[in-house]
Amino acid sequence: MQKSQAYGQRLLRGQTPTYQRLQARLAEDGRRESSGPIAVHCGWGRILIGHTYPDAASLSAELLNEAPGERDIALYVAAPQQVLAYAPQQLFLDPSDTFRLWFSDYRPAHEIFRGFVIRRVQSEADWSAINCLYQARHMLPVDPSHCTPRDEGGPVYWLAEDETSGQVLGAMMGLDHRKAFDDPENGSSLWCLAVSPSCPRPGVGEALVRHLIEHYMGKGRAYLDLSVLHDNRQAKALYAKLGFRDLQTFTIKRKNTINQALFLGPGPEADLNPYARIIVDEARKRGIEVQVDDAEAGLFTLTHGGRRIRCRESLSDLTSAVSMTLCQDKQLTHRCLARAALNLPAQQLAGSREDNAAFLAQHRRVVVKPVNGEQGQGVAVDLTGEDELEAAIERARQFDTRVLLESYHAGLDLRIVVIGYAVVAAAIRRPAEVIGDGRTRIRALIEKQSRRRAAATGGESRIPLDDETCRCLRAAGYDLDSVLPDGQRLPVRRTANLHTGGTLEDVTANLHPTLQEAAVRAARALDIPVVGLDLLVSAADAPDYVFIEANERVGLANHEPQPTAERFIDLLFPLSQNTA
Repeated sequence: MQKSQAYGQRLLRGQTPTYQRLQARLAEDGRRESSGPIAVHCGWGRILIGHTYPDAASLSAELLNEAPGERDIALYVAAPQQVLAYAPQQLFLDPSDTFRLWFSDYRPAHEIFRGFVIRRVQSEADWSAINCLYQARHMLPVDPSHCTPRDEGGPVYWLAEDETSGQVLGAMMGLDHRKAFDDPENGSSLWCLAVSPSCPRPGVGEALVRHLIEHYMGKGRAYLDLSVLHDNRQAKALYAKLGFRDLQTFTIKRKNTINQALFLGPGPEADLNPYARIIVDEARKRGIEVQVDDAEAGLFTLTHGGRRIRCRESLSDLTSAVSMTLCQDKQLTHRCLARAALNLPAQQLAGSREDNAAFLAQHRRVVVKPVNGEQGQGVAVDLTGEDELEAAIERARQFDTRVLLESYHAGLDLRIVVIGYAVVAAAIRRPAEVIGDGRTRIRALIEKQSRRRAAATGGESRIPLDDETCRCLRAAGYDLDSVLPDGQRLPVRRTANLHTGGTLEDVTANLHPTLQEAAVRAARALDIPVVGLDLLVSAADAPDYVFIEANERVGLANHEPQPTAERFIDLLFPLSQNTA
């Protein structure tokens, strides 16, 4: 094994010509006894071990046998041009890079990862949580019934679970090459690494990778391989830190809608934000023509079967100007929903200091927000003093000269998405929070969490270091320079908006019928076909609620894996629905 490992290290340093020559030498030495072509099913598709196939024609033919809705990957392909030559219109060279870590180069972590455990997938609930995570990260879900059995060299799935909440924070798949295809190099590989976009714990991705490394080291394996998109700089930086180096090998996949972005390359929609892109991607899957009018503004036009509709993210020509105004002006929203006999907070316009003080005295706890605002800008929640009330009003006036006062109601922040007057998705939105480690200042914790949220949401979610954040810290007895005790969770915002660092927990399946009925009534009162409704509730499965506001341009990407984009396109182009 030492000879094999040293040879592999020279390969990585460029001291041998090609990986193909390595395989030829292994065959000549008699160190690999092939039992025929090897294909390992992983629940989302197959990994085809390229050098176990007798020739390029047979590997190409096997890739063309890919099952519908799955994604096969041919790995360790020494002569990709020969495989592609057999089906150039159906196969493509994957632009991902392959990396290898020889375990002799591995160095354990200096710090301890706290707050979560890593374990194997054990139950149907685990699989459900992992598949929700994978779909939220635009990955294929796993059907465990399709997986090659473990005793036949099949994959093993692992997850990272929060010790406090039980939330699945991340997941990955490991493959033992010795068991899978009697690998003469005695290796292993990592696949399907994903971390939740709402993960509050630092280091989950690194901890998962290290866990798999140390797991296979304990089994006596010699290396770990993995594949990563060529432009994923954040992941590449992590792998370089752990000691991974480039492996000169190739991967081939079949052209399908799942892989479309990889073989077509970036189009005009590449510059769209996630809220517009999720709709454009669904439209393209159905053969709907897409014209990007202004990527920065999220403007695009969809055309299909003689029907042409303009959109700005989820706001389309189907929403009238009157309905849009009813949502944007929170006074009008309040009056419209009141006429529909829905539960609402008390509300009045901010006026003189005396009028504001009287409203505060009546309700004791108050919310301040601009009449026309979005993304939580200018909103202050749970104000109890006259001075902080007046200061919040002045901050809100930076976004609209008209400012509203509302009675404060405790509860969970629930967003319900209604499309075509039917509830499609619901999520509890939680304010941004940080978790202490006993040594890092709160300012640095916020900055780290903000970077993680931005990376997970394409830059859409960040925690502002503004007056509202400082007010929340002061109310909890801290400031930006305080050190939070190890393991303590601290909310740093009162509003749960995604754009200010909030996270979402899908509760669609548990939504109480009373809340569903109230949401549909609100959409019909506003006469708006696509809307995001915000309510305060005691629980998603309880009937009590208070309506807060309506959003005419709801972020559909925030609710994956619920089929928000699919239902949106169904509404715009009913004839494009898949009736199979």
